[in-house]
Amino acid sequence: MPPRGNALKRRVRSTGGKLLRRLRLLPGGMPDGIGDDAALQDATLEGEIVVYFPDTTDSLYQLRSWYGPLLELHRAQGVTIVCMDSRTAATIRAELAVPVVTIALDATLDALILRSGTKLVLYVNYNPLNTAALRSRSAIHVSLLHGDSDKVVSVSNQIKAYDYSFVAGQAAIDRLERYTTLFDAASRCIPVGRPSLDTDRLDIAPRTDPRPTVLYAPTWEGGQASAAYSSLCSHGPHMVRSLLDAGLAVIYRPHPLTGVRVPEFGEADAELRRLLEEGGGLVSEGRSAPQDFADADLMLCDVSAIANEWLPSGKPLIITTPSDPHTRDAGTVLLDTVPRLAESDGGRAGSLAQSQIEHDPLRAQRLELIEYYLGDVAPGRSLERFLEACRRLSTKRDELWERLQENEAPPQRR
Repeated sequence: MPPRGNALKRRVRSTGGKLLRRLRLLPGGMPDGIGDDAALQDATLEGEIVVYFPDTTDSLYQLRSWYGPLLELHRAQGVTIVCMDSRTAATIRAELAVPVVTIALDATLDALILRSGTKLVLYVNYNPLNTAALRSRSAIHVSLLHGDSDKVVSVSNQIKAYDYSFVAGQAAIDRLERYTTLFDAASRCIPVGRPSLDTDRLDIAPRTDPRPTVLYAPTWEGGQASAAYSSLCSHGPHMVRSLLDAGLAVIYRPHPLTGVRVPEFGEADAELRRLLEEGGGLVSEGRSAPQDFADADLMLCDVSAIANEWLPSGKPLIITTPSDPHTRDAGTVLLDTVPRLAESDGGRAGSLAQSQIEHDPLRAQRLELIEYYLGDVAPGRSLERFLEACRRLSTKRDELWERLQENEAPPQRR
């Protein structure tokens, strides 16, 4: 095609893409790219910290797990959340009192970070779209992720793209040292605990149901076979029936991504909801994890971050064994300490849970693991470590940036 034809073709594609975005007809999971770029050409961002979140609303649960700490960080240093999806940005604005902008073009983002003197860019996942912000040399880039777990994603090679990683505790560092090659976890990981546990537990309501209660919190189906940890389809209905038959109350906490990738998981979710409606159980929607923790006597979950966050409750824990033979984990001592429940054992979930609630034979061993996984869990300590780590790295950024500018300055003429 001649050059003029190529230019016309690009304009048609561009116009069609804009129309699809404006009419909200994009495939699920694709950011709409309707940005504030024009209005930001000469602007600067508020505060010293950027949180880069290019995802659609499906993944907002990852950012929401940091809402409380980010609000405190905003009060301390100023935070702006940068999105690639205007729908996501609108939702965040309605939920969190921090500045939010949508940027579609990499050039806009790079210039804005530099012009604003942004010190840190924080990320809550390993989305490949993070590379748009990672190009910036004028800020320090920090991976937060959205939980510490024995999933293989916790030891992803993608961690090397970030200058530092804020991790929950020593367990995360040991896990990375064991499973990730050519990565100096001791120098590039900063333990901060789980600061959201400090901020989110402030609004816990008193428990009202006196019955022995099990919290069932399966993870989602995963993006590939090696990370297929969810018990929802394989174990879920058998386990929940067994729990109800044993006279236990059940709180079912569905993962926000349940059924997004595999329809069968949505069907299993619907079946569990019917079981709980008939059995007098509760589906946890619009409730915080700390509230569910307070209302339960035992948690039954998969290999996921919620297992580690349960530890400070001091209450019994059962973790399922994945059914997919291709699934791999980045196992640490927790998986060898607590009872595991295979798919074939789903029918005995009720008796096992009842026994653990009544006798809790592994309580001492679990309590010894709290500091290893989460550090000091005294109220406020994790949040304090998070804010201090951000302050310290902000100071380091200024020192490094000044040195870099000196090195790149043109030589003086003599």
